Amino acid sequence: MKKHIVLLLCMMLVGSLVLAACSQKEENEPEVTPPQVNAPNEDNGENAGDDAEGSEQSEGSGESDQPELGFIEAADPSLMPAASKSRTDTVIIGMNEPQGIFTPWFFNTAFDKYVFDVIFEGLGKVSQDGSIVPSLATWDISEDGKVYTFHIDPKAKFSDGTQVTAEDAEFAFYVYLDPAYDGRGDMMPVGIVGAEAYKDGNAETIEGVKVLDELTLEVTVEEAKAATIYDLSVSVLPKQYYGKDFKKGNLDYVKSLNGKPLGSGPYVFDQFIPGQETRLTANENYWRGAPKVKNLIFKATTDETSAQLIQTGETDFEEGIIVSKDNVELVKGMGFVDISLLLNNGYGYIAVNNKLPKFQDKRVRQALTYGLDRESIVFAYSQGYAQVIDVPESKVSWAYPDESSITHYGYDPEKAKQLLDEAGWEIGSDGYRYKDGEKFTIHFSASTPNPVNDAIIPIATENYKELGIEFIAEQLEFNSVIEKRTKGEHEMAFLAWGLTPDPDPFGTFHTNGGSNWDGYSNPELDKLIEQAQAELDQEKRKQLLSQVYQILNEDVPNIYMYQRYNMNVFNTRLNGFDITPYYDFTESLWEVEIQNQ
Repeated sequence: MKKHIVLLLCMMLVGSLVLAACSQKEENEPEVTPPQVNAPNEDNGENAGDDAEGSEQSEGSGESDQPELGFIEAADPSLMPAASKSRTDTVIIGMNEPQGIFTPWFFNTAFDKYVFDVIFEGLGKVSQDGSIVPSLATWDISEDGKVYTFHIDPKAKFSDGTQVTAEDAEFAFYVYLDPAYDGRGDMMPVGIVGAEAYKDGNAETIEGVKVLDELTLEVTVEEAKAATIYDLSVSVLPKQYYGKDFKKGNLDYVKSLNGKPLGSGPYVFDQFIPGQETRLTANENYWRGAPKVKNLIFKATTDETSAQLIQTGETDFEEGIIVSKDNVELVKGMGFVDISLLLNNGYGYIAVNNKLPKFQDKRVRQALTYGLDRESIVFAYSQGYAQVIDVPESKVSWAYPDESSITHYGYDPEKAKQLLDEAGWEIGSDGYRYKDGEKFTIHFSASTPNPVNDAIIPIATENYKELGIEFIAEQLEFNSVIEKRTKGEHEMAFLAWGLTPDPDPFGTFHTNGGSNWDGYSNPELDKLIEQAQAELDQEKRKQLLSQVYQILNEDVPNIYMYQRYNMNVFNTRLNGFDITPYYDFTESLWEVEIQNQ
């Protein structure tokens, strides 16, 4: 089987993603992405979900390099280690350790998502260009864009042999809209008729979600929105398994199965060994055809071990090798690995807890951005394979704003000091700033090992000390940082988003966003986001989103850090990957085959 890797490079998403008032053609394509429901994927910022622009300028170094972008084929497959050749029915994927929450309803990290991507499928799935296409179902949309009728494929079966039904799909909406639901997927902004009454406890059913027959589900929304089809294309889990003891207002039983996933996808969950690996086996009865690889193992690796393990043949695929000049040259030099180096739909940032009084004045947040030498930080770890950004959007998106419309926060400590003075933070006799008797101290939650944090900590410590701010870094394991942040117990932390294909910032920046863990709120922004959601004309929607990004650029609720390239490295014996900025490597895993060398 010939290798085929689709690499969509630069500003690739052309044409409208507005899908209201039209019907979808059925396409039998591989696996599914979980529902959008305004929930991007969080990662550690080392690789997964990060992004960069196509023409890169080496920041802070005075050098200008043009990274080689695209598919880089292995130079000498004969160098392949014996350990790799000995595996004829198993593929080992190296990545950061997942939390073991293998469900689209409650997961927090991209690494859990990678696992359940091959276990579950949705009504629809995101295609290579970021548009939505049928998966478990085709659909019809009414002329007014408010009624969506899903027709489930009669061939679709769960791995236990039972038919995928409309009741299974219906059950997903009852989980998302349950009064006790506390996951990251916020379904309320979709505006399903009767959702509010059900969630608030005034109704026992969701009026707008109806099973018409065994294979037909109808969903009615209050108003037509551009991204509705993304949000309604929920992952479908078997009700007879997850809903066995389901009671409204109590999701304990559903959550008890987070570590025991069962779906309709090409692989079946076998075992999760925390800190070591997650094992899956091929679903021999997969309704689209059995996967070509029998065993799949997701092995926990770190930045310190990922390159070494693929070089020795202990892993076949690594998504976690950070993109830097040294690392690109390192993996090229291995000879037997192929490299996919492309723009990704995401960005890295420093989360700032806006709920804390000291961060609530935007002048303070602006000062923290002006006063941090972001260019030196980004170049220190990427060596020219990333670029500083000033808005929370990826440059592969059609919604990315005109650069001339935004402020560029170049390193300017004097400007930062002026803003802090204006905000009432005065320099004390000890050289640190105080306000109302409080010393300006920042506690930074730093995942480790992480080369981005290794670059941030010394520079931020020095830069902020110059401003009169004490910067204290706390070294934590990645999942501990995620837990601390989702509980709102952080002050600042470096993380990264893998963005949803449709550019809707509701989840992260709207006051009521399901992933707005930093507590940012701006009523003017809320209104613009809601207007953009309801606008079906893409050009008009882009104009509204441009205003959104201008506000986010001025308010800087987080310190935006970089966009960069995403690098997937895999043994050349693996054929069949199809990878784009919107199409993770997991989407085509079921079609990958091992080629004897």
